[in-house]
Amino acid sequence: MLPDRSFFYRLAEAAKAETLPRFRAGVDVVNKEARGFDPVTEGDRAAEEAIRALIEAEFPDHGILGEEHGNIGLDREHVWVIDPIDGTRAFISGVPVWGTLIGLQKNGRAIMGLIDQPFTGERYFADGNGATYSGPDGERRLQVRDCGSLSNAILFTTSPHLFVGEELARYREIESQVRLFRYGTDCYAYALLAAGHVDLVIENSLKPYDVGGIIPVIEQAGGIMTTWDGGRPEMGGTIIAAGSRAVYEQARAILCR
Repeated sequence: MLPDRSFFYRLAEAAKAETLPRFRAGVDVVNKEARGFDPVTEGDRAAEEAIRALIEAEFPDHGILGEEHGNIGLDREHVWVIDPIDGTRAFISGVPVWGTLIGLQKNGRAIMGLIDQPFTGERYFADGNGATYSGPDGERRLQVRDCGSLSNAILFTTSPHLFVGEELARYREIESQVRLFRYGTDCYAYALLAAGHVDLVIENSLKPYDVGGIIPVIEQAGGIMTTWDGGRPEMGGTIIAAGSRAVYEQARAILCR
């Protein structure tokens, strides 16, 4: 038996109870990286614990891959992929573009997913058959848009500073050809793409939990999401997501030179 939307929403509510009271509240931050800055907050840890507790109670035979706690049962048929706060830097800066990502895989393939933004009250959910939005604007089906070509596209990336060497050169070439580019929206960029507001997201150095909840939302809204070389994106790495095949192919032709 697979979970339904109500269970995903229960998970989101459990996470929200831990994250939202800590947002813009001056929470303590721990740096996970000795030579850089990879922040984690008590909200990250508490939200993941809350999500895991519900999954373990309802679906004890499922595996769990999470950012903040140990993985269990990754070889099982069904595996949950959890990022309690995607965009922790935005979270600790008071910017409401972070989100809770919850995905479900079957035999290694992402089949259901949720992007939840507690502060704005928006949820982008994929149930295996389609993707929906619920929030201040009501509820509706999600559908990507076709802007026609790369020259008409709106492009998002978390930060160009994350690219180096040839990756940076290829990203900058794409950036020079699009209509508009914006930075720093983390998982919210993918939500906007699924909703038909933007056309292209290009990123690198992503982990499985960064994409697990996003892949089904993009794909079931009619979009495309792969690695730069065209492979499945479940393991993260270099990622491209697009609302149309034409924009995807034009961007990939540059990324794969």
